[in-house]
Amino acid sequence: MSTFAKPENALKRAEELINVGQKLAALQALHDLITSKRYRSWQKPLEKIMMKYVELCVDLRKGRFAKDGLIQYRIVCQQVNVSSLEEVIKHFMQLSNEKAEEAKTQAQALEDALDVEDLEADKRPEDLMLSYVSGEKGKDRSDREFVTPWFKFLWETYRTVLEILRNNSKLEGLYAMTAHKAFQFCKQYKRSTEFRRLCEIIRNHLANLNKYRDQRDRPDLTAPESCQLYLDTRVEQLKIATELSLWQEAFRSVEDIHGLMSLVKRTPKPSVLVIYYAKLTEIFWISESHLYHAYAWLKLFNLQKSYNKNITQKDLQLLASSVLLAALSVTPYDNKYGASHLELENEKERGLRMANLVNFSLDSKRENREMASRASLLSELAAKGVISCASQEVKDLYNLMEHEFLPLDLASKVQPLLSKISTVGGKLSAASSVPEIQLSKYQSALEKLTALRVLQQASWIFQSMKIDMLSRMIPFFDFNVVEKIAVDAVKHNFVAMKVNHLSGAVHFGNIDIESDGLSSHLSVLADSLSKARTLIHPPVHEPSKLGENLINLAGMVEKEHKRLLARKSIIEKRKEDHERQILEKEKEEEAKRMSIQKKSAEEERERLSKEQRLREELRIQREIADKEKKEAQAQLAQLENSRKNRKKPIFEGELTKQGMVELAVQMQIKERLEMKKRLHKVAKTMDHLERAKRQEEAPLIEEAFQKRLEEEKILHEQEQLREIELSKQHHAGDLQEKNRLSRLLEHKNAFQERIVQRRESEFSSLRKERGERVNLLISSRKRERETVRKLMYYLNLEEQQIQRQREEDEARKHEERRKEEAERKAKLDAIAAKQAQREREMEEKAQREREALLRGADTVRAPDPAPPVVAPPAREPAVAAPAASAPAPSRYVPKFKRSGDSSSSQRPAAAPEQDRWGSRDDRPRPDSRPLRQDAPPARQEVAPARPFARQEAPPTCPEAAPARPFVRQEAPPARQQDGAPAAPSTDRWRPGGSRPSANSSSTPSSAPWRRS
Repeated sequence: MSTFAKPENALKRAEELINVGQKLAALQALHDLITSKRYRSWQKPLEKIMMKYVELCVDLRKGRFAKDGLIQYRIVCQQVNVSSLEEVIKHFMQLSNEKAEEAKTQAQALEDALDVEDLEADKRPEDLMLSYVSGEKGKDRSDREFVTPWFKFLWETYRTVLEILRNNSKLEGLYAMTAHKAFQFCKQYKRSTEFRRLCEIIRNHLANLNKYRDQRDRPDLTAPESCQLYLDTRVEQLKIATELSLWQEAFRSVEDIHGLMSLVKRTPKPSVLVIYYAKLTEIFWISESHLYHAYAWLKLFNLQKSYNKNITQKDLQLLASSVLLAALSVTPYDNKYGASHLELENEKERGLRMANLVNFSLDSKRENREMASRASLLSELAAKGVISCASQEVKDLYNLMEHEFLPLDLASKVQPLLSKISTVGGKLSAASSVPEIQLSKYQSALEKLTALRVLQQASWIFQSMKIDMLSRMIPFFDFNVVEKIAVDAVKHNFVAMKVNHLSGAVHFGNIDIESDGLSSHLSVLADSLSKARTLIHPPVHEPSKLGENLINLAGMVEKEHKRLLARKSIIEKRKEDHERQILEKEKEEEAKRMSIQKKSAEEERERLSKEQRLREELRIQREIADKEKKEAQAQLAQLENSRKNRKKPIFEGELTKQGMVELAVQMQIKERLEMKKRLHKVAKTMDHLERAKRQEEAPLIEEAFQKRLEEEKILHEQEQLREIELSKQHHAGDLQEKNRLSRLLEHKNAFQERIVQRRESEFSSLRKERGERVNLLISSRKRERETVRKLMYYLNLEEQQIQRQREEDEARKHEERRKEEAERKAKLDAIAAKQAQREREMEEKAQREREALLRGADTVRAPDPAPPVVAPPAREPAVAAPAASAPAPSRYVPKFKRSGDSSSSQRPAAAPEQDRWGSRDDRPRPDSRPLRQDAPPARQEVAPARPFARQEAPPTCPEAAPARPFVRQEAPPARQQDGAPAAPSTDRWRPGGSRPSANSSSTPSSAPWRRS
């Protein structure tokens, strides 16, 4: 890769290489300069280099080199001087066009030379074989080898320029111009393949423009200029597509135009709409969409009538006739009859798409549109006065087709009208965009419509008809064609008829076709045979013994079913519990695993980020060191080059940037001193030379000055005399002209006075009219302001009334909610009071039962061996002490509290612990189910009691009792004198696992704890 200190050196080098015939080397040298990072700022020499570069690319047909160079040059001058890029691209396209034209003029058979299917494809295999087999090349093949490459290069040039200029707001005009030239290229040389590819390229450019909206220099489609450029490009594309008969591409171009206008929400100009609808009529006629063809003609007629002020009555009549004939050409039946659901959906989607294109509606809501039909089109034509503008022959034809009932004479009356209409046509005089109108193209469609009308009207009045008679009634077609038309009409439920060729007749009416009657004959025959067999051999039903043996089967099945349902519910509940446990365990493990994984990922991320920062710092340090070293080497090389004829500098130690800077400073100081000395010496020498020169030339200058002074004095005198003579001649001529024109002075003054008076009268009238207009405008604006003020006042009153009504509704709703809340709270309080009352009753009942049990235990206790007279005095003090010995009503009262201190010493020893619950056989089994407690459970706010806790010592004072919550506890049984335990209170567990009934007695005889 060659490097140049200045761009001009590269240009000189390229010219030298071109002079010696090495154009490819010159192109490579310029390519290296353009793609170099050293010249990324725009300079004036770069434009000359680019001009030479594109010339070499065109001469050598190097499209890739041209594309690379133009892309690099666009980067250089995008923000500085875009006009330079525009000039280079224009020069590039001009050279390519000139080369292609030169090749075209040199070729004698252009059609044969351009007989290539695709310019971007390689050579065909047969051409390669022919070139190898035949020694002498034919003229056609030589022309093809000479002309086709240049046209390929021209096509590649257009593609390259479009790719470079795409989505560039500063070069929109050049982009549009290039697209137009490419379209003209495709049109001139009938390049259909390249035209399709060009349309796809432009379509992709617009799609990318809408997709990437954050580009810096993207065009703004909302701007009128940009929108008009893009729209003109699409209109030109539509024109070329119709001229090349590429109807599919033309339809896509129509969709592009509609999509562009829908994108920018702007209706195009009437001139563009005229071209749009004119091309749309051709597209719909080719695609046999006669309904939308008629709608497009209607839109075109409305545009010409509204915006074309130069249109004549003849042109308007021709347009109206075209619209009416296009509407009549639409088939009178609906093609949706008998179609599948998928076909109907596709047809509906297609209809909406076509209607959107024809109506040119920017509204995308489907519910705002109505489907197009032949009836609605004809009614619209009648409402808008299109039928009245048509010619008399077309009106008569319309009346015959739509309003007359002449089944026998319809064809004979229509035929002369069609012959007259087919001769009408021509180019519109005041509408250049509208194509030439020929009404003869509607003749075949109108003849088909006539045949359908004849068949329809004949089916209304005839049941059958001879085929010959029907052929005479429709003279346009043979009967084979009429039969095909009739088949389509029957298929779409327009006419009900059947042709019987055996009898030579046509039958009208709803006659079933043979296939409909025979479609189910086999199934009917099978049903009939089955019924006959049943009547001949009736089935024998033997009695079954199953019902006698299984009388109770229903009850057994019901019981088994209930048991299985209960078992199933239990199993399902266990499964759900097990699955819930497993799911909770899995969730815990997953949460633990995710936390560990997240922690490890964060640690790994921190480690990687730390390593990345370290590597980045090391890389930056290395790059800085390498950069400083390179800069030092470059400075050293520059220093050596600047001191070619002098002693080279000697640098000791390691080469560093700081050292080079110091060395350069020292050398500059030294050179500056030397230069100062040399300049001082030269200045002295120049002073001496200048002084000597001035001393010698002083007398010579004085002599020359005196000589020149004398010559100029003589010349001045001569010029003065000549000027005096000329002024005398001019004065005499002016006096003669004044005498000649003095006769016209009065006429001039009179004319001037008339003009001034007329202008003053016009000015006064105009000023008066302007004053009247201003007064009218002021009064109208006052009325408008007054109307607006009144309207705003009424609107404010209405808003205040609505706001007041809304506030009242909200207050009423709030009051209703408050009442409902109060009622609900009162109900909840009543329920809570009932629940509390129920709990108190249950507690009182339990307390009464315990007291009854305690009294029963005292009655069955054995007699004390001590004298019985001592016991009553011992009880009285215990009862008399209200604060010390009175236990809480819900707690166990031991014997020493009830009988006093004197009887405590006489009580026998307590029974062993294992006898507390009775015998071992009477204890509750572990697998037995717990029984319901008689007493209500403790409240949630009270701490739970310790079940089955032995109370070694009861509280000695009644004040300590409230400190412990009310719970049911196991009270140690009261002992009799003989050591037998007393009857305990009602417990949670009872021996034997039986539940006590609510009606069971609490007497001591029913207590299970007594020993026999």
